[in-house]
Amino acid sequence: MNKLTSSIKEAVINSGLRDGMTVSFHHHLRNGDYVLNMVMEAISELGIRDLTVNASSLFDTHRPMKEHIKNGTVKSILTDYMSGELGRFISAGGMNSPVQFRTHGGRPCDIENGKTPIDVAFIAAPASDPMGNCTGKRGKSACGSLGYAIPDARNARHTVVITDELVPYPLIDWSIPETDVDQVVLVDSIGDPKGIVSGTTKITRDPIGLSMAMTAVDVIKASGLLKDGFSFQTGAGGASLAAAKYLKDVMLKENIRGSYGLGGITGYMVDMLNEGCFESLLDVQCFDLKAVESIRNNPKHREISGTHYASPEAKSSAVDSLDVVILGATEIDTDFNVNVHTDSNGRIMGGSGGHSDTAAGAKLAMIIAPLSRARLPIVTDHVTCISTPGSTIDVLVTQKGVAVNPKDRELHDRLVSAGIKVMDIRELKALAESISGVPEKPRFGDRIVADVIYRDGTVIDHIREVAED
Repeated sequence: MNKLTSSIKEAVINSGLRDGMTVSFHHHLRNGDYVLNMVMEAISELGIRDLTVNASSLFDTHRPMKEHIKNGTVKSILTDYMSGELGRFISAGGMNSPVQFRTHGGRPCDIENGKTPIDVAFIAAPASDPMGNCTGKRGKSACGSLGYAIPDARNARHTVVITDELVPYPLIDWSIPETDVDQVVLVDSIGDPKGIVSGTTKITRDPIGLSMAMTAVDVIKASGLLKDGFSFQTGAGGASLAAAKYLKDVMLKENIRGSYGLGGITGYMVDMLNEGCFESLLDVQCFDLKAVESIRNNPKHREISGTHYASPEAKSSAVDSLDVVILGATEIDTDFNVNVHTDSNGRIMGGSGGHSDTAAGAKLAMIIAPLSRARLPIVTDHVTCISTPGSTIDVLVTQKGVAVNPKDRELHDRLVSAGIKVMDIRELKALAESISGVPEKPRFGDRIVADVIYRDGTVIDHIREVAED
């Protein structure tokens, strides 16, 4: 049996892809990914039209998708995150049908339960053998975990592995087994692994960010959750990474041994593992090259699928046992609803990713955000878009004070007893507006350009077309 195929175009033909079907992609190479663009160009040249693209995330490198939307190759997009030029294009009404935004847990859930079936999955694999056993841990384009691609490969009608490093059979320590793969294509390059470090992946030097990070650690200590067996996830923003560093210092000083670190893993989480703060890391996506090296070499650094990470219909998932998660926000309102989908002008610039999954699962879901950004208050009466419902958020940490969701009086009292400056979230809103003023709200048209689908499958908000000036 020979699964090797001479080109992407031949693989598309062999897959039986036809008009109106669904193709899928994953985003572990992030802004360094070449595969989606290569595949969509081949599909367009073959004249296949009206496709649904189910991509775990879309970055600025995927801006050629605009032309495939315009020429009719792409009819619909399902994704968990969208940034850059493509997000602005969609916000301006560039598609006829609304984008469907899911969460990193909701996406594999809906793939597996048949709500969003995949006809052909294209897997960007840094190393593969001729039968399709493949991994992201090795190869010139190594990106680490392939966690978001695993449900695609397992459930698609047809799976194509695209690699730039072919190794002898059998590849050991595969992420995706040959039993899930139909074809293998060797190309010159699947992407630039340096592109996985898109966004902020360095500790902030900003005094405001450092102050918030220290307060965040004080909140964790006061919550009573910081003890042996502690589990933790943080994002890749500068203040969140600073909080991880300060947390590491506290755990080492107090000899606290946590159980696991979770999520998209950075080098700072690797340091916590190596210095004994955690027994293991559960990694669905590597955020930098230090994490890639760690998952390749350290057996305590484990790859997990998107299903294992956060699916609400799995028998259990890692977010269900999470103690603390630190998250960011574009906006938060006085009901603690959080927006991470749009910027202050209402244009699409992100998405939930694992935001609402981890907030739902964690015992303590914390937002770290400055009181204002670019002279725009972070706290508002109503967020432009609800990405994560306020019922799942516990604390907002700013440089001026901490707001606790009224649902948790015990936590409020713990923080006050610890000497933390606790304020009503409306006080923080008023303080921000006294400094920055009350901003004008963006103007929207009537047309819906995206639906925000919560992890349980319900639509919790719509994003409307931004009105032109």
